[in-house]
Amino acid sequence: MLVRAPAKINLFLRVLAREDSGYHQIETLFTAVNFYDEIQFQLTTGEISLRVVGSDLGPIRENLVYRAATLFFSRMGASKGVDIILQKKIPTESGLGGGSSDAGATLRTLNFMLGKPFSSSVLMNMAIQLGADVPFFSSGLGAALAWGRGERLMPIGFHSHVVLALTSIPVGTAGAYDGLVLSRRTTESGVVPREITSLEQLATFSSNHFEENVFERYPELEDLRQSIERVGSPVARLSGSGGTVFGLFRTADEAHAATNELSRYWPDIQFVVAETLDSQPEPNVLT
Repeated sequence: MLVRAPAKINLFLRVLAREDSGYHQIETLFTAVNFYDEIQFQLTTGEISLRVVGSDLGPIRENLVYRAATLFFSRMGASKGVDIILQKKIPTESGLGGGSSDAGATLRTLNFMLGKPFSSSVLMNMAIQLGADVPFFSSGLGAALAWGRGERLMPIGFHSHVVLALTSIPVGTAGAYDGLVLSRRTTESGVVPREITSLEQLATFSSNHFEENVFERYPELEDLRQSIERVGSPVARLSGSGGTVFGLFRTADEAHAATNELSRYWPDIQFVVAETLDSQPEPNVLT
């Protein structure tokens, strides 16, 4: 079984409060984009095995895919195993949610392969235990407004072409939280509509609470964001805690033209033209 695990970008992100447990309450608008890791699954009668191709992610047992599979089989009470091959294409510590997407795809795929023993609410409960972005990816939604630890989701209608600027700056989530001034309130009702009909509409409320803190430490990321605006993007933001910066465009032609121009000014940065997704990919049988 093969599944593609998409990257995400945050069109809006606010950090609200820190719980006693150490978790931060967030409010964010996720959208998945067609830039993927790929994961292969083969059920076995043995143990859980994971091989990672394309990136060194450290100890296998700490990988979110391995942790998701372990949690799934533990909750199921089954003695089954699975061989997993993870092909990494989404950079780590990039603000694109690659590890969380891999974990969410693992939960959804194992549930599919084993005849859906768990409801979506049980999968969500498992996802919460793995991280704040994992519930969105376990939902399969294309775009959603999320609250709390990311487990409260409201689907949102949205489509855009995207340019991802993949920097090599590993901001890291912990570093982005350092010195962050937390917001005292959630977004006013109606600020984020159920359907976003234009980039101009999105620009009126798009923001990222991490930007001030991260841009102060890495001013080149703010320079990059401004460059993306100058080549015609109505909305250019840091994704998550960074270090990916993205710009939204109305058409694929505009996105490609912007990428060509940006590459002349920023030759050491990889630019990827992508598109938002209506829903996340379903598992496919390998042929």
